[in-house]
Amino acid sequence: MILENHYKIENNNIQVSRQQASDFAKKIANDFNPLHDIDSKRFCVPGDLLFALVLNQYGLSQNMRFVFSGMVGDNIKLHFPDSATDEITISGDNGKDYLRIERQGNITQDKALIHRLVEAYVAFSGHAFPYVLVPLMEAHSVMINPGRPLIIYESMELHLDRLDITNPELKLSGTRFNIERKRGEVQLLFTLHDDDKVIGKGKKNMVLSGLRPYNTEHMQSIVDDYLQRQKQFTST
Repeated sequence: MILENHYKIENNNIQVSRQQASDFAKKIANDFNPLHDIDSKRFCVPGDLLFALVLNQYGLSQNMRFVFSGMVGDNIKLHFPDSATDEITISGDNGKDYLRIERQGNITQDKALIHRLVEAYVAFSGHAFPYVLVPLMEAHSVMINPGRPLIIYESMELHLDRLDITNPELKLSGTRFNIERKRGEVQLLFTLHDDDKVIGKGKKNMVLSGLRPYNTEHMQSIVDDYLQRQKQFTST
């Protein structure tokens, strides 16, 4: 992964184009969420790309929490503060805050390690739909809106026992699904491994909106469309 291919720096601000964001989602994260299509009216930069940019800029801390407060569009120039403290806020040139980072513990600036961890994380993250979320929705008898499927990345936490990591891999360790009317909050719990040793843990939180009673045919249509988009991209 060459992260520099997925953003540009202009006047000390970071900007991600639609094409750069879409390429990262599809080529790196294996994420075919329509929100990351270059022609999407609701286009937004993938949260996983913002996660990667933060680690590239500030390094990897043993304990990190990322809280997303808005979707970043293609014309937004993001300001990454020069001074990195235990709490960092990434804001746009429109005055809006988009991401808050809390961090504690030791820090590494090892770019090779950071890139390996990012690749391991996005591989785990990109696997969530349909392979984790669809069975979870079926088990709770709810599903997203077929006409406007919307799954939003809300927050993520990462806790590492050590930073001398060689071959990072994330493995799902549990799920939680809280439903309130038409809104669902999904939590994916994971452990982080270095070869055969568990060296950390974390969780990813997502919001599912427009929930309705589960319908096998309608849900399968969403999955088929997603997998077809994936197949068309990989065959070109």
